[in-house]
Amino acid sequence: MTHPLFQKFRLGQLELANRVAMAPLTRNRAAAGNRAASLTAEYYAQRASAGLIVAEGSQVSPMGQGYLATPGIHSPEQVAAWKVVTDSVHEAGGHIFLQLWHVGRVSHVSLLPGGAAPLAPSAVTANTKTYLGQGFEPVSAPRALEVSEIPGIIDDFRRGAANALAAGFDGVEIHAANGYLIDQFMKDGANMRTDSYGGSIDNRTRLLAEVAAAACAEIGRDRVGVRLSPAGPINGCADSAPQALFELAMDKLEAIGPVYVHMIEGITGQTRDTNPVVDFAALRKRYSGVYMANNCLDGAAAQAALDDGRADMVSFGRAFIANPDLVRRLRDGEPLNQLDRATLYGGGAQGYTDYPALP
Repeated sequence: MTHPLFQKFRLGQLELANRVAMAPLTRNRAAAGNRAASLTAEYYAQRASAGLIVAEGSQVSPMGQGYLATPGIHSPEQVAAWKVVTDSVHEAGGHIFLQLWHVGRVSHVSLLPGGAAPLAPSAVTANTKTYLGQGFEPVSAPRALEVSEIPGIIDDFRRGAANALAAGFDGVEIHAANGYLIDQFMKDGANMRTDSYGGSIDNRTRLLAEVAAAACAEIGRDRVGVRLSPAGPINGCADSAPQALFELAMDKLEAIGPVYVHMIEGITGQTRDTNPVVDFAALRKRYSGVYMANNCLDGAAAQAALDDGRADMVSFGRAFIANPDLVRRLRDGEPLNQLDRATLYGGGAQGYTDYPALP
């Protein structure tokens, strides 16, 4: 009998072909104007056998960009370019969400309008690097957002959600993970504020809740997911007491009701271990929506997570880069293509659309 991982699954109003998701993956191949490139449609259509594709992080404003050649979702031209992608995925029988992204302090002045300083909860430079075309370089020093500017950030996410639907996406995923802006507000390693967005865990989770609520109000709860990463440090962003922080975050999301939470269990692409220890099972119990587990999982571990009730869906990242037919390979126990790490960021078709599927 086919394992539930490979059986149909209902996500909100969508009937997915299976419970396997393609995680969002930055590839730095956007065209001029930070538009999805022509190859992008082919890339995602090749992977449309995933129950759900979560397309790469796309900045909700020019100030939200943190890496060279990443797509946006804030201009008419960007919306039109993404429509070509979503049409291709739907024609191939797939479903696709767009990840809404504001990098906050993980950016460089060369990428931002007028050479502006990156935005952050506090004027604390991240201990990390960003991709500028010739490799990775240290990020620039940020400036702290004024309280009066935060409603504009929330509206950028709201408008990004509306633009994503106009571009044909089935929904959006709010990027509140991996040391980017919303995660920076949540974690005390980056947030030194003393106003209503800093200090207590209630205050530090305020932006997460306000962005999630705005997106749900704009396009409907069934079309909104949220990505979280309790462990750290990621992009130099960590918290001293993540369990209490993320229990409250899950409680707030439970009240708002997005269709799924996409949980990075451990440190992205590195380990499932956490220090301080995070009890992901306890977080999962606080949320009644779809729980999507991610990070360092193989087919057997993914099936076990569903069998044990630890997840409703499972996402794979880099395995989907090298294996456009990953679902089939996992289901049939076929070997996986090896990932070419040299072609992960930037470039053209090589390492992007030329990985072979099984005959």
